[in-house]
Amino acid sequence: MTTFRLSPAVTDAFPDSLVAVVIATGLRGREAWPATTTAQEDLEQQLAAGTWVPADESDPRIEAWHNAYRSFGTNPRRIRPSVDALGRRLVKRGSLPRINPAVDSYNSVSVRHGLPAGAFDLARVTGDVELRHADGSETFTPLGEPGTVENPKAGEIIYIDGTDVLTRHWNHRDAHRTRVTEDSTHVAFLLETLHGARDGHLLKTAVGELQDLLTGHSDRSSVDYLSPASPQAAI
Repeated sequence: MTTFRLSPAVTDAFPDSLVAVVIATGLRGREAWPATTTAQEDLEQQLAAGTWVPADESDPRIEAWHNAYRSFGTNPRRIRPSVDALGRRLVKRGSLPRINPAVDSYNSVSVRHGLPAGAFDLARVTGDVELRHADGSETFTPLGEPGTVENPKAGEIIYIDGTDVLTRHWNHRDAHRTRVTEDSTHVAFLLETLHGARDGHLLKTAVGELQDLLTGHSDRSSVDYLSPASPQAAI
């Protein structure tokens, strides 16, 4: 069993934060996920037609993350929140990246709703997972760079397990060790907002859409919500 928790310092600094943890078991990432393909293509077609654009830093959802990044010493225009970077990439290229069905699913949900999302392969997670401020001694190996080791700056917000950092700058970049692949069968998906009172309904809609995309390609999925009032959940 893995416990996901928000540290007291994080909940004090972000008292309206809300994190959804969607757990999927029995994922089958090597089969076709047609609903995910359709979700990606729909967004690309809407962008091309001019009927929809991703949220950018002028949007309150993205602006909130830029302000959060600045609060812990990260320049959000150099190191962007994941949803901001994904939206900018989509506008520039006209298409979303194709990684694998599970990653493609949360990416499409993330950019559609303007909410950061990520995922960890729970088979590679050690111990509990905590969102907390770094003390500067932690280590991080970036996704796609297995030979690289970084040290987050003290005060930076990170997800960390019993081994090392899972995500830097709260939601900028995930670790190589816990990356989700076609062979991942037990996965934790995280979707986040800093303004639960304002955007909690968007988060819950996004969670429902993600679970719909997982249906038929997993044995089951469940969701827990972390907030200052309920800062941890045992999965």
